[in-house]
Amino acid sequence: MKLMVIGGGGREHALAWRLSKSARVQKVYVAPGNGGTALEPDLENVAIDAVKDPDGLVHFLKTNDIAFTVVGPEAPLAAGLVDRLEAEGLKVFGPCKAAAQLEASKDFAKQFMAKYNIPTAGYKTFTNSAEACDYATEQERRFPGLPIVIKADGLAAGKGVVVASSLQEAHQAIKDMLTGNKLGSAGARVVIEDFLQGEEASFMVVCDGQSAFALATSQDHKRIGDGDTGPNTGGMGAYSPAPVVTPKVYAQVMREVIRPALKGMQAEGTPYKGFLYAGLMIHNEQAKVVEFNCRMGDPETQPIMMRMKGDFASLLEAAIQGRLEQAESMADNLWDGRPAVGVVLAAANYPETPQLGDAIAGIPKDSPDTKVFHAGTSLSEQGLVSSGGRVLCVTALGGKLKEAQALAYKALGPIAYNGMQYRKDIGAKGIS
Repeated sequence: MKLMVIGGGGREHALAWRLSKSARVQKVYVAPGNGGTALEPDLENVAIDAVKDPDGLVHFLKTNDIAFTVVGPEAPLAAGLVDRLEAEGLKVFGPCKAAAQLEASKDFAKQFMAKYNIPTAGYKTFTNSAEACDYATEQERRFPGLPIVIKADGLAAGKGVVVASSLQEAHQAIKDMLTGNKLGSAGARVVIEDFLQGEEASFMVVCDGQSAFALATSQDHKRIGDGDTGPNTGGMGAYSPAPVVTPKVYAQVMREVIRPALKGMQAEGTPYKGFLYAGLMIHNEQAKVVEFNCRMGDPETQPIMMRMKGDFASLLEAAIQGRLEQAESMADNLWDGRPAVGVVLAAANYPETPQLGDAIAGIPKDSPDTKVFHAGTSLSEQGLVSSGGRVLCVTALGGKLKEAQALAYKALGPIAYNGMQYRKDIGAKGIS
């Protein structure tokens, strides 16, 4: 069968690559794809923007007899692409527009969690800058010394969260979003949350509307600098599994987060089908939800797909057909027991105004234990060039997490482009 993956980032490269390894899959198309997917032997890029040209996508899917489509990024989900494809009688894996509000609106997600008793931080939502600043001042009095968390309500490509270490920084972030229009419509409303202490982890499941199949756990690194310093990014690297997700935490998350979320979505009349990502903060083996995403994380997908060795296409097909419970037997043979580490190589000036168009050299060939996934790359007359803030994710498997980390950093050694930056400590928390 032939499949389609929507998107052009590192997550989509990893998803399409893993899907292409399933025995029944003849070819995987990627729309629009990137320089890396263009170079993969079993993948083919299709120059269609799914958000701007859904008619063109529908025509391609029908004329090329695509078995099913996997929607990678959040923007097409929030725009209602799944609804459109299903209305055309096409099979697609992803949540409908109404269900995708779990990610598209922070305020919607917080109200949903409160309604269905899903553990999360206290919060308040604002559209007025002065009122939001007054609340931030109150937060600083209530919780002296703790950061103040300001989130843009809408989609902001991973850049809509400010963890302010001072009241001045909090007020500036609020003004930037609400009156400075720094994030456009995404920042027209802000959510101010209580700060959660602990260690973060990413918990992702495949859903079919009623049941959930848990994928391997992982941990992202959001800050641009070593030691979790500097501004938030879309993610500078990840490792899998996350040791902080103990069996006790795993059971609590399934019981108090995932199952209530699925039941809540059913009660709201929008059964949830697709990837569901719960960003967790874990303290004393108790997890609270920082955020929900309606797709796989990026860069968590890269090490997770590196560890997956089972039939990914059949797993997603079972979810589309509403028979995930029958797929439980796949769990034992789905994963490589070894950990994986993925290190993101970013462009100069990322995450503010990334420098684009730089020639990329030195990418090593794939090996059984290493793989370079492309994110912001494209092919030009001069060869492979950077085209996004996060350019590559160098991913490796190792017998232990420290070995996977060492192999990933060794593999990125020959890679070079102007202004290349990356963190030197991806995986260190898991090792310690």
